[in-house]
Amino acid sequence: MKNKSTTRRQFIAGSAAAAATTACAIGPNTRPLVKASARAPLGADEPIRMGIIGVGGMGGGHLGSTINQNKTGQEKVHVVALSDVCKPRLDGRLDQARNDQEGVTVEAYRDYRELLARDDIHCVLIASPEHWHAQQSVDAIEAGKDVYVEKPMTLKLDDALWMREVMAANPDMRLQVGTQYMMYGKYQEAKKVIAEGGIGHPTFSQTGYCRNSRDGEWLYGIDDRVQPGEQLDWEAWCGPGGEAEWDTEVYHRWRRYSRWSTGIIGDLLVHMMTPMMFSLDRGWPTRVTCAGGHYIDKAMDNHDQVNLTVEFEKEHTMVVAGSTCNENGLEVLIRGHEADLLLGSNNCVLQPQRPFADDIEPRTIKCGNVSPQEALRLDWLRCVRTREQNQSQVDLAAQVMVVVDLATRSAWDGKAWTFDPETMTASPA
Repeated sequence: MKNKSTTRRQFIAGSAAAAATTACAIGPNTRPLVKASARAPLGADEPIRMGIIGVGGMGGGHLGSTINQNKTGQEKVHVVALSDVCKPRLDGRLDQARNDQEGVTVEAYRDYRELLARDDIHCVLIASPEHWHAQQSVDAIEAGKDVYVEKPMTLKLDDALWMREVMAANPDMRLQVGTQYMMYGKYQEAKKVIAEGGIGHPTFSQTGYCRNSRDGEWLYGIDDRVQPGEQLDWEAWCGPGGEAEWDTEVYHRWRRYSRWSTGIIGDLLVHMMTPMMFSLDRGWPTRVTCAGGHYIDKAMDNHDQVNLTVEFEKEHTMVVAGSTCNENGLEVLIRGHEADLLLGSNNCVLQPQRPFADDIEPRTIKCGNVSPQEALRLDWLRCVRTREQNQSQVDLAAQVMVVVDLATRSAWDGKAWTFDPETMTASPA
């Protein structure tokens, strides 16, 4: 990790063999399909008792927003438990949770399994690094806790398929994936229009997530107090990712490193691809290519520019642009044989293709604006209480992870990758 160029050369040299091994491993799940324990009872007027696993940037944001949603009467919810492997971070969030929630007892745990062992907690929000998402989510489901897991749902595709099977085996449990743009009404309306045949066969779509910075992306501040030992359980942080030499850059800025994150593809593009795939309903991705490069931020191990092409089993192609070195992206647009849907604003705009101008009336479907992350968390909490189905579910997230995983492989090894929905296997084309 100290020598970034050496890291990249080693990664590229081993990527083909590693990818082939992983492709063979993606098939019928061999990991245990756990059975959820009984959920803690929740009375109609009782506050939801929530825990948070991973209280860094995203976890801290969820903590403050959840407390505010309780204070403003949007949902009766108390954050009663926090977990993190970093002591200074955990101590600070514990003070915040205790000071900002009058009359609420809050406990902190360095080991998330101690939090899950409590029989009074209804649900957990997981905001740890993505290599931990699958194991912690499955452990939470087994413990009888509903789950909100931050995006991307997992780091690797085989983990996503495992989670999909675990949730299928526990249909009474609820798992929300933190792709908040699912709460924008324009995507709900687009799904209706497409399902009703309003644009004819949807042939081609485009979306993306592009932003820019002077010095590079995900350059979070480094806390020099955080060192392995009393202040940080580094072995636990590595966890499912395997043993690694301590590197403060990796700990504080792990999204920049391909071992721990898929960078732009998993952290940014999932926001845009998830609601687009929801609207289109074209089934599983079957072929993915990705061109990636290091054009500006050459110190970052992950790419700073990616361009994806995704083909689906129901005859559709999507192109996706991602960048951390230029903020101008693609217009968000779904093209059909008979009409287009423009989704770049808060509204869903239907525009007929010229040969069908006399058959289809152009129209704008007005959609109200929302704070999507707030709305997604409230949707989850409502379902924790009512047992209704939540909005951003595991099946769609698994399809998105096919794109994320295969695009990442393609960007590194220069090959197209295919996915077979019948056998649930991936391989280079």
